[in-house]
Amino acid sequence: MKILVTGTAGFIGFFLVKRLLAEGYDIVGLDNVNDYYDVRLKYARLEQTGISTDELAAGKLIKSTTHPNYRFIKLDLENEPALLRLFEAERFDYVCHLAAQAGVRYSLQNPYAYIQSNVVGFIHLLEMARRFPVKHFVYASTSSVYGLNGRMPLSPHHPADHPISLYAATKKSNEMMAHSYSHLFQIPTTGLRFFTVYGPWGRPDMALFLFTQNILADKPIQVFNRGEMIRDFTYVEDIVEGVKRIIEHPAAANPQWDSKNPDPASSSAPYRIYNIGNNQPVPLMQYIHAIEKAVGKRARMELLPMQPGDVQATHADVSDLEQAVHYKPATSVEEGVRRFVEWYRNFYQV
Repeated sequence: MKILVTGTAGFIGFFLVKRLLAEGYDIVGLDNVNDYYDVRLKYARLEQTGISTDELAAGKLIKSTTHPNYRFIKLDLENEPALLRLFEAERFDYVCHLAAQAGVRYSLQNPYAYIQSNVVGFIHLLEMARRFPVKHFVYASTSSVYGLNGRMPLSPHHPADHPISLYAATKKSNEMMAHSYSHLFQIPTTGLRFFTVYGPWGRPDMALFLFTQNILADKPIQVFNRGEMIRDFTYVEDIVEGVKRIIEHPAAANPQWDSKNPDPASSSAPYRIYNIGNNQPVPLMQYIHAIEKAVGKRARMELLPMQPGDVQATHADVSDLEQAVHYKPATSVEEGVRRFVEWYRNFYQV
């Protein structure tokens, strides 16, 4: 089974590749290795999977030095001719699309980057899946699509029509674009709404990284909404276990789907939307206390108002995913944070 995984220099993509390699899949990883955050971290992730960053060149497939069934290509999804050549040559069985311009707050500063990466890049991949049919097209969505929906727990069966950031709007558009291709061309597509993923090798723009960095440096941490936030923090290895199981579980049409009472999570087409979270929401202050315990130092907090584009609470209803693939996250916030801090101290030698 040959899988294209996009975003493999990124946080979740890096862990997913390691998980799939352990299962013996033939994998091509793809990433444009952009400088949204420190590329040295991206290079280090690639090196962990045997991809020599000295050999990186746009459009060139590089063989892993440690995994004979893994190759990597540095490529922009906006580059349709190069993407076409890749699909024509490789004939993938599955696509797992994790690459995206991430970050809620950055979308307020650089909106066009989100359209190019998350919308233009997405349609190029859908077109490749149409021209070179795949058994399953899995892609990352986000809990941010729920936006103004305050009905907890958040369910994929509830409407998600009021995103409050451009990032969320682009991800919601991905779900709609995927549905149209599932309907028109019978491409099985599954969207996974990730809930606040954290863990070792995590992104430097995420709270866990920023809080750990500042606490260790005796700098204050910025705590938005004065700490009155709740998040469904989900450990990265729990996430990738769910993703791996979904890849092997192609979307199918819902035989009970009713056009007069449409279910947003399914369709008469081979289309599915799932939440993928921990289903155990944690107050932000509890999360901060877990970091303090792992670091061994108290945080100095700068309490700030809510930031534009943020939501006050997330809580994932993952019952559909549990029923479909027996998904059951197992890592506590305290344990996950401890593993991150251990990695951070080792990686940055602090």
